[in-house]
Amino acid sequence: MIFGTNTDFGKKMTLIEMALDANALRREVIADNIANVNVPFFKRSEVSFESQLTRALESEQQDQFPTMMTDERHISFNQFIDYKGVSPKISVEYDSNYRNDKNNVDIDKEMIDSTKNSMQYNALMEMYSRNLKIVDFVMR
Repeated sequence: MIFGTNTDFGKKMTLIEMALDANALRREVIADNIANVNVPFFKRSEVSFESQLTRALESEQQDQFPTMMTDERHISFNQFIDYKGVSPKISVEYDSNYRNDKNNVDIDKEMIDSTKNSMQYNALMEMYSRNLKIVDFVMR
């Protein structure tokens, strides 16, 4: 991380860097799934990140209706989640089988996911590059 997170710009750059890290991990997982498409009993993996990050960012918003807890055993549903603590998670999909050999990799889905991931990478790098150009312009 090259920018402090105490500014909006720094937070934006940190979020882009986090998304790029998740994107790189997703690329590895998709490549692993594709490489094992013909391995009997192989179970595909998936990376989750965006939904966790969205939840963390939404938790920063001020809630109009705070949780009223009348007992210490009550669980607050308006809990703050620090976005800096969010990291991509790999999960293995055990509950589906596409073929008789119990392998659940669908090559068409993996290729679509790979293309989508590449497009996201390009968009993230474009945003990162534009932000760096803004910094360069301001610093002149």
